[in-house]
Amino acid sequence: MSRAPLTLRKTILTIGSLTVVLLVVATLSLMIGATPVSFADAWGAAFASSEPSYESVRAILFQIRLPRILLAMIVGAGLSTAGAVLQALLRNPLAEPYILGISSGGTAGALTALLIGIGMTQLTTPLFSFVGSGLVMFLVFVLGHRRGFLDTNALLLSGVMVGAFLSALILLFTALAEQDIRATYLWLIGNLSGAEMSSIMIVAPLIVLACAGLIVRSRLFNLIATGDETAMHLGVEVERVKRVSYLLASLITGLAVSVSGVIGFVGLVVPHSCRLLFGPDHRLLLPASFLGGATFLLLCDLLSRTLLAPSEIPVGAVTAVLGAPVFIYLLKKLW
Repeated sequence: MSRAPLTLRKTILTIGSLTVVLLVVATLSLMIGATPVSFADAWGAAFASSEPSYESVRAILFQIRLPRILLAMIVGAGLSTAGAVLQALLRNPLAEPYILGISSGGTAGALTALLIGIGMTQLTTPLFSFVGSGLVMFLVFVLGHRRGFLDTNALLLSGVMVGAFLSALILLFTALAEQDIRATYLWLIGNLSGAEMSSIMIVAPLIVLACAGLIVRSRLFNLIATGDETAMHLGVEVERVKRVSYLLASLITGLAVSVSGVIGFVGLVVPHSCRLLFGPDHRLLLPASFLGGATFLLLCDLLSRTLLAPSEIPVGAVTAVLGAPVFIYLLKKLW
């Protein structure tokens, strides 16, 4: 079935609708939790600053839930955008930061900063995480080349194996260094409970700028998706676009991992869903994936906080439960 061509009206309506949905979900996440907060109490906590009766509500909303909501939104948006771009460049719907091992590389880099004594500071963690993500992406792409050409099947398998190796190595080093195994375990499966505004203020602008840098290249991704040779004939500097895009995707993944740990399948589920709903045109797909990723991870975090309240499920476990069936479906469809 052919789709109608992309128009400005369709773009505005789609992005506007996704923005409204995101705001609604964020508002619900702010009020729903182990301690429910009514709309009246939330309003009072926000605007009745002189009322001491709202102090506890204000603490729940603005010190605990709001940082976590902002973190879920920025991490979800970044991972989803990076996943959509990787799928475009590799022309494979199975590509995403977690499956390619890039997330595990970011984790290895962040924990290396701790193990060598630098500490998990606001600057060193994102830096080491970005370096780890970049090195793993380089390694996976080297392993994925066959006779001078990139084999996407070999690339995906290399990513899975490198990611599994790094995860095992991280647990081994943590055990030998007598670090908190539980904290490392939560890091490896993704966790948003440690959200802090100070870290978010550093990481969020960088992720947004990197995503914007990818979104402005959306027309080029449309051309590359038709094939490298076709894109080159149309004047696209394919290798340059790929290098910059891979670098930005690594930056996004490294920054996301540095504040949330390894959260998988966001970059797989959301772009694939947006492609089915809105079409393959990256001029709409990328901004839709940005907003859809923020909404998706926000919903997953809401589930992680409320399903077993007051206990909590790591959000990475929720995304894996939802994402693994999608991965299996795509795998069966492709092979």
